[in-house]
Amino acid sequence: MSLKNFKGWFLDLYLDRENGLKLWFISAQDDSRVCFTQAFPLSFFAAGDSQRLHALWERLSKQKSIQKLSRAQKKEAFLDKFVDVLQVDVESPIQQTQIFHNLEKEFTDLTWYNADVTIGTRYLARYGAFPLALCELQVDENDQIQDIKTLNSRWDLFPELPPLRVMEIFPNCDPMRGKVSSLLLHSDRFQYEIPLDAKGNFIRTLQGTLQNYNPDILVTDWGDSWLTPFLIAESEKRGIQLDLNRDTNRPVRWQKETTYFSYGHIVFRPEEAHLFGRCHVDRKSAMMWSDYSLAGTLEMARVTTLPIEKAARVSPGQGISAMQVITALQRDILVPYQKRQVEAFKTGMDLIQSDRGGMVYQPKSGLHMDVAQIDFISMYPAVIIKGNISPEVPLPVVLEPANTELGLVPATLKPLYDKRVAIKLKTREYPSKHPQLAVLKERANALKWLLVVCFGFLGYKNARFGRIEAHEAVTKGGREVLLRAKEVAEEEGFEVLHMYVDALWIKKKGCNKPEHFSDLITRINERTRLAINLDGIYRWLAFLPSKTDSRIPIANRYFGVFQSGEVKLRGIESRRRDTPPWIAKVQKEMIQILAKAKTRSELERCLCEAFDFYNRALKTLKSGEVDSHGLVINGKVSYALDAYKASTPSVRAARQMEAAGITIKPGQRVRFLYTRGEPDVIPWDLSARIEHSRIDVAKYLELLAKAGATVLAPFGIEPILMLEWSQRGGIQLPLAPPLRIS
Repeated sequence: MSLKNFKGWFLDLYLDRENGLKLWFISAQDDSRVCFTQAFPLSFFAAGDSQRLHALWERLSKQKSIQKLSRAQKKEAFLDKFVDVLQVDVESPIQQTQIFHNLEKEFTDLTWYNADVTIGTRYLARYGAFPLALCELQVDENDQIQDIKTLNSRWDLFPELPPLRVMEIFPNCDPMRGKVSSLLLHSDRFQYEIPLDAKGNFIRTLQGTLQNYNPDILVTDWGDSWLTPFLIAESEKRGIQLDLNRDTNRPVRWQKETTYFSYGHIVFRPEEAHLFGRCHVDRKSAMMWSDYSLAGTLEMARVTTLPIEKAARVSPGQGISAMQVITALQRDILVPYQKRQVEAFKTGMDLIQSDRGGMVYQPKSGLHMDVAQIDFISMYPAVIIKGNISPEVPLPVVLEPANTELGLVPATLKPLYDKRVAIKLKTREYPSKHPQLAVLKERANALKWLLVVCFGFLGYKNARFGRIEAHEAVTKGGREVLLRAKEVAEEEGFEVLHMYVDALWIKKKGCNKPEHFSDLITRINERTRLAINLDGIYRWLAFLPSKTDSRIPIANRYFGVFQSGEVKLRGIESRRRDTPPWIAKVQKEMIQILAKAKTRSELERCLCEAFDFYNRALKTLKSGEVDSHGLVINGKVSYALDAYKASTPSVRAARQMEAAGITIKPGQRVRFLYTRGEPDVIPWDLSARIEHSRIDVAKYLELLAKAGATVLAPFGIEPILMLEWSQRGGIQLPLAPPLRIS
């Protein structure tokens, strides 16, 4: 058998009934896109009563697709000993899936392992290949891969990337709000608009573009919900070929919509259109697109091994889960299909001692000058690694590990943590306008979110390698680290204004330069043995109280401006998704005006300027000059509509949509406007045009007053005055109050 060598970047992988797998590569020699096949036999395991395992043996021995049945001993993560299992070797992944699902219904009393691991995860564990990996292949005359080697690593800081072809397709308007008349196409080579003509010539034009440019990634707006169904329907109706897939023998694969619970929220994921041979990313469906865009999505795919399409759409938790499974497979540890471990019994006192969460030190409400924020770099992942906290190893004594060999979870996190720290350090070497800086920040954000969710997954009941005691050990270690840092800061004469899980806000008279904090950071590093850095020094920072009781501070509700001029906002209206865009913009602009102040005296002048801006915005709203797009509320429905006893504005809007034939699922967002009379809300997606006279200006004045009060309250202007001013005017505001600055 003659073999040929091939070198290229791995792009896509999917199951093939005849050959096992199909894999697409971007050639490093001639920039072509090439498809190969590969046989991929695999194994899964069953454990349980010996008689039931014997019955399973007899059941499977009669099936032709079974390559081999054997007894084996394997390591189980939650047990200190090896377990006896029946190993089932199957010819192909498709056959394995079919066989397992039939067996699962018949042998419900057996424990299954490695039965539902995704094919990409299995492939990396065996061959080391991952999305966008540079690979060297040996291929036979039938284009079947006989050998594959990966030439780079998931953990490379600056990997050699392929010349990706990215094409954007999006309609000229929101298809839920108006009639789409054209499609816009953008790439690095072209930018043009295709009118949607009655004869369907736009399909031919799009097909020609797909053939000539041959994109690797299609980035769309409303691609899942509107664009892809529309294009397929138009292509079929007119009998004009349209190859959205690079593999033209495959139709578009649709993944069903789903609703799930995640970190205290009900999340709705709409139906998804997945392609074969190229990738489709819908910006409207991509879960974290606003945080890290395409560069972060590609980084997420590289380190987690999730397909690019999936990495864009799912939560970082699925990425961490895939990474832990890879570590388990590489260590030959069984991966449970459905974890059956339960939490050990604890007394009430045990719960009080262990289940306490992260450290929160209530802030000192009000305005503070020259405040430094110091953050532990990914504290919880660092505690997991340092304490060697994993479900299968003994728990540490506070921060001291019980043994030195890293367990499954810290072994998974360590390269991820090291890579994020390296990228963060690298960003400091670039000037602020360097083109590489934005890409590095997006990649760092993607890694940050993976590290953020790894802690939650330790205590998540459905996590394959979760254990609540390990989760509690992490928060215990985190509390100890923060207390040690506070002790050091106070020993050095700093006042600790606030502590929140992994960060401290401190101040000291005369300390307003980075070098003033270097000795403190060194001492904290020595005391905690965890990496901590200076996040920045605020010119001024406002910690905000509760909206219902001004005597009660809120831990994660503040805003301020760093010495660099960068503004930081947390927990205020402009950070909320349900704040109307125009009101969020007004609030941000008020803070930007205040951010110009570099001294205490300048702050008084900027305060008057910020109020003047607010007053102009107030008049604009009252006069009807604000476009209705800027007043849309992006609400959310968390449950089925018939489960609601109290009718919230979002629910009232959703019920109108259902009456119009549009089904609203739990977790789905509903856009609406507040209106006068009945109904008091109107769904945005049902009304092409809304007269300004119908908009409930009084309601929006109230929302604007609350947003403005958030900004001005730390400067001595009471929120109730802002509301009265917005509604009636003529109230005397203390425009130059004695500033409450400490």
